[in-house]
Amino acid sequence: MSFLFMKKKHQQQMSQVLSGNLEESVRFIQDALGQNEDFVTRRFHVFGNFSAAMFYFSDMVDHMSINTDILKALMYEPPHLTAKNIKKEQLLDVLLNETIYHSDTELENQLTTLVQELLSGKSVVVIEGLDEALLIETSQREKRAIDEPKTEQVVVGPREGFIEQLGTNLSLLRYRLATPAFRVKTLKLGHLSQSKLAICYLEGTTDASLIEEVEKRLSYIDMDLIPDIGYVEQFIEDNKFSPFPQVQTTERPDKTIANLAEGRVALLLDGSPFALLLPVVWNQHYQTTEDYSNRFLMGSFIRTIRTLALVFALVTPSLYVAFISFHPELLPTDFAVAVASGRAGVPYPAVLEVLFMEIAMEVLREATIRLPTQVGGALSIIGVLIVGEAAVQAGLVSPITVVVIALATISSFATPSYSAAFALRMLRFPIIIFAGIFGLYGIVIGIVSIFNHMLSLKSFGVPYMSPVSPGDAQGWKDVVFRAPIWRQWKRPDFLRSPNQRRVDRKESEQMSNESNSTRD
Repeated sequence: MSFLFMKKKHQQQMSQVLSGNLEESVRFIQDALGQNEDFVTRRFHVFGNFSAAMFYFSDMVDHMSINTDILKALMYEPPHLTAKNIKKEQLLDVLLNETIYHSDTELENQLTTLVQELLSGKSVVVIEGLDEALLIETSQREKRAIDEPKTEQVVVGPREGFIEQLGTNLSLLRYRLATPAFRVKTLKLGHLSQSKLAICYLEGTTDASLIEEVEKRLSYIDMDLIPDIGYVEQFIEDNKFSPFPQVQTTERPDKTIANLAEGRVALLLDGSPFALLLPVVWNQHYQTTEDYSNRFLMGSFIRTIRTLALVFALVTPSLYVAFISFHPELLPTDFAVAVASGRAGVPYPAVLEVLFMEIAMEVLREATIRLPTQVGGALSIIGVLIVGEAAVQAGLVSPITVVVIALATISSFATPSYSAAFALRMLRFPIIIFAGIFGLYGIVIGIVSIFNHMLSLKSFGVPYMSPVSPGDAQGWKDVVFRAPIWRQWKRPDFLRSPNQRRVDRKESEQMSNESNSTRD
């Protein structure tokens, strides 16, 4: 109820503008911001004649800029203006064009806008008798250095990652996309946080209908606080109950510009070190920028290994349960005897044994992530070696079960996307239960259900399984196996880019033929 009252009050105040009365303006701004120790109201006289007041938050501004570029420039009349008789109606023009030494200065007459800009770190100068105030960009915030991304590390490739400041992140993109086609639209989300969101795309490359759809979905967000880009993802995704991510997150600028060049849209939020890439298809989640930095043979081999690891992570525990519980005749005789002897002292059925180990592994993984780095490494060693060995010795689990769960867990780490890997971890549990009830038939039911669900998903109108279904011959060049870069001369059809060609096909083929003839 209080939030609705605040929102209504804010809408009522939107019509309030500067009246030219300095004391009324000071009273309004001070009442709106309340009692704050870091809020400064600095009264002075412009050129010694015009009463004025400057407002700013002391912990959010650059004091050197305020003292030198603004206050000194406003209080001391420049020599070339001394002989002029400056009238009040000329004052704003003189201040903007001949006095203030700051590049980012604008005029504003909405009092509520002035209050909101103060909260973002800007400074406001109100002058007696003038119905417009000076709004000056003086914000200065501490920020961490640009460092290597922690969640997407590569062996070959750039080492720069996004940080929390939106301006820095946009500069990282612009320095890699030195083209006038790069466009940035900004809007603010959250009634309380007023978080600044940037919509980035390439004009002439990105489908105009996609940009309109993104802006439409963002306009539906009506919340008081948007502190992280993950909040935005939950509002704009197509199927909010699917375990599969329909928007990709990244903290790599090089990955972001690669997706922009294909015709996608990137969303960046001030205060978040991650970007949202959309639309997304499933094969993006097991691809990395390193696949393209390496030669295509190496990139295809590594991508194939990741695909196999994805399959192992999803079905290895359930296959073990199905073979042990329902289909032991499918195992080689010697191996079946070894498994049976290993499980001789285990009092539980295989499905409960595997579920117990899976839950224990998830608990261990979560505990390792949440603990400090110095303690987390020691805990993982203790959990895997000591606890695992003790469980085997006590007869709670069999040695082969530990091997199977370890293989599935290690395979899940090979998926580059954390969200996609988490989806696989979640889906392992129902498939294990199906295997424990129906055997191999249960595994088939689970996998077919997952594929049906993935085929029904869309990300901003793009089928989730593109370019596999619906099929796209050009898109198949970059799924499991990666074709040479000079062979990928066309952008993906499912992105509906108005500029399909990204490589000159004739020149690329000519260069390839010349290279082959020279080698011969």
